[in-house]
Amino acid sequence: MSGKTGGPHGPGGPGGHGGDGVCEEGGGPPDSGGSEIPVYAERVLGVAELIPPGRVMTYGDIAEWLAGEDPPEGCREDDPGWRVGGPRQVGRVMALYGGAVPWWRVVRADGRLLPGGELRAMAHYRQEGTPLREAGRSAEGHVPRLDLRRARWDGSDPVRKD
Repeated sequence: MSGKTGGPHGPGGPGGHGGDGVCEEGGGPPDSGGSEIPVYAERVLGVAELIPPGRVMTYGDIAEWLAGEDPPEGCREDDPGWRVGGPRQVGRVMALYGGAVPWWRVVRADGRLLPGGELRAMAHYRQEGTPLREAGRSAEGHVPRLDLRRARWDGSDPVRKD
């Protein structure tokens, strides 16, 4: 990522494309080996980087966040890099490019952990003190769910209120 954060929360949009008039595809995080990623993906990853430890946002929350942003100067809403997507598009971005950001903080709307990454995510949640709910006896592997009522972050105060 470019290191810039913001959109409605500071200079430069998430992913570093706000305010500089850049709306073309490309860029990519410094650790991506120079490969270019779409601007929309950079915007998604930029929001993921803003989520404080111990808090989460759903795929839909991020899609809503991005839909509420105004395009930076010199960028039109119909530019390919400013296209907005829904929860599935956010999930696709996280699946393809999310390894360089705190991916475990971007979650399903039902609080269930994604198959295959549960143990790694759980280690992060426990380390960060992310609120969890006990797993029901019928839950596969008895893996806890996230307590979204307490863990969900709306983009405002980074301090959790239990």
